[in-house]
Amino acid sequence: MKRPRLKYQVLAVFLFCCSYAAAQDDGYLMELGLGGGGSFYMGDANTRFYRNTNGAFSVIARYNVNPRFALKSNFSAAGISGSSVNAFGVIPGDELKFSRTVYDFGLQVEWGFCGYGFTGWGDSHRLSPYGLLGIGMSFVPEPAENDFAANIPIGLGIRFKLSERVNLGLEWSMRFTTSDRLDVGAETSGSLENPFLIKGKGIKNKDSYSFTMLYVTFDIFKRPCNCNDE
Repeated sequence: MKRPRLKYQVLAVFLFCCSYAAAQDDGYLMELGLGGGGSFYMGDANTRFYRNTNGAFSVIARYNVNPRFALKSNFSAAGISGSSVNAFGVIPGDELKFSRTVYDFGLQVEWGFCGYGFTGWGDSHRLSPYGLLGIGMSFVPEPAENDFAANIPIGLGIRFKLSERVNLGLEWSMRFTTSDRLDVGAETSGSLENPFLIKGKGIKNKDSYSFTMLYVTFDIFKRPCNCNDE
């Protein structure tokens, strides 16, 4: 009489483990989407956040390694501009300004402060903040001479599962570049590259720019469930 009862208990444990494993493997491997928002530049012609904010647009692809870690790539286009009026580091009275477009390609590692997912099982949450760190390339074409530079993106974000396959996110990041020529435009005649003619090295003497993006992504490629694998 005990054997059937034991059989049911074993079956119940197996079904629970299988359902838990399925929950852990639930979700999708990749996301594709679009983002839009604002961008601003930091350098000799601007030392304040969100001054001279321009529009920004981005195409995003994300590979979800697990509920806490993801690899993301982006291709973005954004306006950057600045003026030496009231900017620290430029001789008063000399108004120098520029306006350019920066094209940004980057790869970032994202780590969630909690697991991210639609099911709500275990450590999975529909709302999850995250941090990011990566490496990228910046290309700034004419009106001045073309400029290529490496950059290091650092930022924070938060994403929310609107549905099983739709994600909404908000992200802020800074791109620290290896160039001091982002602010060289047709109007500046090169003056903003080195306004005091002082030689300097290091990231603190380089230009940077920031993105604030609202994005929507869609999940693709269902994650396989291996709960029946031996």
